[in-house]
Amino acid sequence: MNELHTRRKKDAGRIIASMEETTTGVIRLRAMANEGKLKFPVIAVNDAATKHLFDNRHGTGQSTVDGIIRATDFLLAGKKVVVAGYGWCGRGFAMRARGMGSIVIITEVDTVKALEAAMDGFDVMPMAKAAKIGELFVTLTGNKHVLRAEHFRAMKDRAAVANSGHFDVEIDIPALKKLSKKVTRNVRNYVDEYTLKNNRRIYLLGEGRLINLAAAEGHPASVMDMSFATQALQAEYAIKKQGKLSIAVHDVPFEIERRVSTLKLKSMSIGIDTLTAEQVAYLASSGEGT
Repeated sequence: MNELHTRRKKDAGRIIASMEETTTGVIRLRAMANEGKLKFPVIAVNDAATKHLFDNRHGTGQSTVDGIIRATDFLLAGKKVVVAGYGWCGRGFAMRARGMGSIVIITEVDTVKALEAAMDGFDVMPMAKAAKIGELFVTLTGNKHVLRAEHFRAMKDRAAVANSGHFDVEIDIPALKKLSKKVTRNVRNYVDEYTLKNNRRIYLLGEGRLINLAAAEGHPASVMDMSFATQALQAEYAIKKQGKLSIAVHDVPFEIERRVSTLKLKSMSIGIDTLTAEQVAYLASSGEGT
């Protein structure tokens, strides 16, 4: 996408539309649209309910736990786990960490998400405070330098840090290197030990890359199928609407969401109810029950 808006601008005019399936990508593309830099229509597949409610929450939640355990063999029960970010990925991982007995702490910059985390029963605090008590830190924000030098200095000996939200910039690895007097690679697979000048050790998992991909196998196919089905049907939709979509970031139409969820339920042998004619009429009227 960046290539088509920088070095290959001439090719941008040939693009009918683009489907974006990552949170970070949608954020960037919305910014480009707001700045008037977007060259063609984009469909925010990531924002579809059939994507983020399942792929982000259940896929990332499970595969992040999988990657961390494969890398560390940690017992999560009783461990203080700090989750940076309470978006769909963050809440998916937080849910599973708590289910395995962890004491889960959430850090956030969004007031609504912080409030939601608190009312979901999690401790919520700034990272500066969480850094002093956490034993495992996992970033799931889509932003950079969420864990920084001041946090590393405050961490306990043998704290572990991992990223499951974005590129290897969520953890400020250059700052961690600068604070360290010694770096021992591969103390076990996917674990590097950074010995700070105060002799505390911090374990970086998966070189700061996405831990669910670096140390595990990513999401199960049985949740990715929904994301890919939504993306494929959206591509078909974009072709049918060729020339009719404005240059903007568009939401996935409800009919595609409904088709994907219907197919998924069928594959799981799950049936649901349908409204009776009386119920349809009741919901469409204003004279009764108000």
